[in-house]
Amino acid sequence: MAARLTTRRTFLADAVLTTGALALSPAPVRPAMGAQDERMHVACNSYSWTVFYQRQGRNFDQLLEEGLAEVAASGLDGFEPSFGDVAQVERLAPLLKKHGLGMRSFYVNSFLHEAGRADESIRQILAVAPRARDAGARIVVTNPNPLAWGGAQDKNDEQLRVQAAALNRLGAELKKLGLTLAYHNHDMELRQAAREFHHMMLGTDPANVTLCLDAHWVYRGSGNSQVALFDIVRLYGRRIRELHLRQSAGGVWTEAFGDGDIDYRALADALRHEGVRPHIVLEQAIENGSPNTMPPLEAFARSTEYVRRLFAGLGEKA
Repeated sequence: MAARLTTRRTFLADAVLTTGALALSPAPVRPAMGAQDERMHVACNSYSWTVFYQRQGRNFDQLLEEGLAEVAASGLDGFEPSFGDVAQVERLAPLLKKHGLGMRSFYVNSFLHEAGRADESIRQILAVAPRARDAGARIVVTNPNPLAWGGAQDKNDEQLRVQAAALNRLGAELKKLGLTLAYHNHDMELRQAAREFHHMMLGTDPANVTLCLDAHWVYRGSGNSQVALFDIVRLYGRRIRELHLRQSAGGVWTEAFGDGDIDYRALADALRHEGVRPHIVLEQAIENGSPNTMPPLEAFARSTEYVRRLFAGLGEKA
């Protein structure tokens, strides 16, 4: 791939939603209510569509009308955006409604390992949360910022204690608003015996902080280990409120979600054993070395169909 694809960290730091300039036909007709009740709700993260569009030389945010029409056409039921302020919620909410897409969750950046900056970060999130809730959101996903973007530095013990306390406080405040906080990680939190990841779990109250299990980042962050992934499920399975899905083959992200490095059939069985029904969010994406054989609509249509078959009866109803 000639151009470097946007990383998730860069995207989450810089993403700004726009209304786009293209007006398309109305969203596809959804199934009748009775039929819809029988199927599982599957959502997708905005980052995924951004990198697929970028590969084609297009900008998803600038083509938001076209993009959301494709999200709906792929068979997805929902969309998980990233928000930095209320204005972004106001722009996106009516477009999601127009295209028949739900927004059961949203992502927010957070800076929580320094007390003063943590206070400001929590205030910003709490300003966005009520409007997003009014637009249908129930889950707030956050991955606290690292010391440096793309760096290899690790937070020290004091920073981890401050971050866990702030995360717990944020969860308690969101709970008052009727929202659930779900902690998300990438690979760097799995370094150094996964001390950051484990302290965010053990240093917070399960009543305030749940887990957004990003299966592939746990897998990659632990040296491509399914043992580590399934240990996380055994340790914290009852706290899993949301599930992010991505697949790879030979260590490289695939275009569509399907069979590959991670045994997702076994993961589905493990989650059923834990008795949880998480909100399921596709985060299939591409990186340098990923195959380039299909456009976004085809990739997500295939992914969505596979997820519905594999996780039938496990996720939330549509």
